[in-house]
Amino acid sequence: MTYILIFIGAVFVNNIVLAQFLGICPFLGVSKKIDTAIGMSGAVAFVMTIATIFTWIFQKTVLDPFHIAFLQTIVFILIIACLVQLVEIIMKKISPVLYQALGVFLPLITTNCTILGVAIMVIQKDFSLLESVVFAISTAMGFGLALILFAGIREQLSMVKLPKGMEGTPVALIVAGLLAMAFMGFSGIV
Repeated sequence: MTYILIFIGAVFVNNIVLAQFLGICPFLGVSKKIDTAIGMSGAVAFVMTIATIFTWIFQKTVLDPFHIAFLQTIVFILIIACLVQLVEIIMKKISPVLYQALGVFLPLITTNCTILGVAIMVIQKDFSLLESVVFAISTAMGFGLALILFAGIREQLSMVKLPKGMEGTPVALIVAGLLAMAFMGFSGIV
C-alpha cells in the first residue's frame, strides 16, 4: 500500500513540475512537440531512476558513515553529471534523430533540478532503496505526464489564431498555470 501511495502522490498530488515547480526549464523548452516531449520524458526517467539509486547508495555507504553529509549536493551533482554523459553517448548511438531533436536540452538534464531534487528528497524522506526507486519512477512519470499534456496543448495552440501579444510564451505560461490548477484538484487524495 505504501508504494501505491508514493506513486499517486508523486504523479498527481505532488507533481514535480505542476505542484513543486521543479523542472520548469525543460517543461517550457521541450514542450513544443509531443515527440520531443516523449523523448525528454524517457531520458529524464532513465537518468532520474539511475541517479536516485546511485545517490542513495552513495549517501548510505559513504556520506552517512563518514559523517560528511554536508557534501551531499556537490557529490550528487557529480554523480548526475556522469550519468547524463552516459545517457548522451548511448542516445547518440541508438537514436540520432532523438538526440538531434533534444539538442541543447539533453546536456541540460545535468542541471535539471528535478533530478537533483528527487535525489535529495528520498534522503530527506528517509525512504528505503525500493521506496526511493518507486518514488523516482513515479516522479518521472508525473514529469512526463505534465510535459506530454503541455506539449499536446501547445501543438493544438499552434494551429489557433491568437492575438499577437499572446503568441508563444504568454499563452504557454497561461496554459501551464491552468494545468497546475487542474492538478491541484488531486490534493487531498494522499
